[in-house]
Amino acid sequence: METVDYLGTARKRLPILIGLPVLAALVATAVVLLTPPKYAVTTYVAAPALIGGVAAQQFSGQQGANQFVAAFSAAATSPKVIDQVAADTGVGQDELRDGVEVKQVGASSQLTLTFTGSDRATVAPVATSMTGRALTFLFASQVDVATQQVAAAEADVTAATKKITDWETANKVTQPDKLFQATLAEQSNLRRQELEMSAVGNTKGASAAKDALEDNEKRLNDIGPKLPGYQALIAQRDASTNALANAQQGLQAAKAQVGAADPKSVSSTGEVVSDSKLSALAQTVPPVAGAGLLIAVLLIVLLEIVRRPTAPFDGSIPSPRREKEPASV
Repeated sequence: METVDYLGTARKRLPILIGLPVLAALVATAVVLLTPPKYAVTTYVAAPALIGGVAAQQFSGQQGANQFVAAFSAAATSPKVIDQVAADTGVGQDELRDGVEVKQVGASSQLTLTFTGSDRATVAPVATSMTGRALTFLFASQVDVATQQVAAAEADVTAATKKITDWETANKVTQPDKLFQATLAEQSNLRRQELEMSAVGNTKGASAAKDALEDNEKRLNDIGPKLPGYQALIAQRDASTNALANAQQGLQAAKAQVGAADPKSVSSTGEVVSDSKLSALAQTVPPVAGAGLLIAVLLIVLLEIVRRPTAPFDGSIPSPRREKEPASV
């Protein structure tokens, strides 16, 4: 077909070519205008004290900021937080999940939580509640875990101390390790006294020192075999005591993080804004009209293909084309 033929076809199909895009634009305009308005509010979260620092902190290292944003985003839409926010605000769970959006501010640890809903009066309370619940979900649980660890460590210390007490009661001796060392030191003094008494001819004093040495020897022989078991109990108690100290430090760090994650200190909620119908029309109508125009063109082409007649097939086979023979010289 020549260009003139295309133009003629376009003129004949002008109602379709114009009507479909116009109809699509009118439908899109009606949908945008009849759609209930949406309201949005953004909560800004800036909690640099929660990121980096010592390795014991929950979000540390080079990826600490990214991990914090990802964890906050997951917490904000977790079933537990959604249930809590729904109870706080009365907004449906499905609307809460569909309306929330968390974004990281650049590559920093700061983030924004934006909630979009149909009720202007609830969007700000939802954003505030969801931010606070998500922060509590992330850090308060660490306090619970640390508290459980402290309780377990205290139970281990108590159990180890009781084993030592039971051992001392069964063997009728208190602090045998110190008693053993004191007996060794006393034995050294008694040997020196025995030698001094013998040197000056004090046989009575030398004999008394010798008897005391024999008593000390019996005491050492009695305590010595039992000492390894007692020392093992002491080592167990010391290990439990160290574990308790570490658990208490972890609890203090967790409580410090909870304090640093106080929503009143690290978050702020902006003004509620409504969507612009003019902006929505500008974003929706041109693409829809363009799609309508494309569909109109395709429809016209299809109609022309269907309308155009095809030549009947007579069953003959075209003869092959012979190449021109070269002229003889």
